Amino acid sequence: MITAAVEEYLEAIYKLSLEGEPVIAARLAEHLGVSPPTVADMLRRMTDGGLVKTSRKRGVTLTPKGREAAEKLVRRHRLWERFLTDVLGFDWDQVHDEACKLEHAISDQVEEKLAQMLGDPETCPHGHPIPGSKGARRRERLQKPLSELGVGDEAVIERVAEEEPELLQYLASLGLLPEARVHVKEIAPFKGPLLVQVAGAQYALGQEVASKIIVRAA
Repeated sequence: MITAAVEEYLEAIYKLSLEGEPVIAARLAEHLGVSPPTVADMLRRMTDGGLVKTSRKRGVTLTPKGREAAEKLVRRHRLWERFLTDVLGFDWDQVHDEACKLEHAISDQVEEKLAQMLGDPETCPHGHPIPGSKGARRRERLQKPLSELGVGDEAVIERVAEEEPELLQYLASLGLLPEARVHVKEIAPFKGPLLVQVAGAQYALGQEVASKIIVRAA
């Protein structure tokens, strides 16, 4: 049986693997806020359970069994986030922790009914694709950080890479939400702030914030 603690690791490995860099134990420890020995012990247990494989070259990778379990967990988490915002009226910066609690206590039948009720959404409120939805694979392609755009480029916000409440509140106050169109007006020298236009207003964004906003071609 896969415990809640193992599910937390599966979800973390799944998300980190989508960033395009090897998932090493140090990254996993930092992401989860635990010690390296704790991660090493859990990875041994998950390897014995057939959920992950580890190697020096590729780092930690999910087995087919592990990926299936991770995708199911992430799907349930993001469906709950969508329910909390769309049905219960929570703000998008309030739903992550609540969804973390709910994702472990749901059956396949409830998951199916929840998805049907929500209209089988393609993304969570933060723009992340929901595994198993029709557009999930399409939405994983052709994306890059806002910080990589040039002066004059236009794009549509796809998602926000990190679900930090303070960051989400700040972006919402500027109208920088998924599906919003942004236009890069200026970029300060030496990797300085970007001046971006959204909905007729202009704002200066630091490179760190801009790197967390993932966009697609307009």
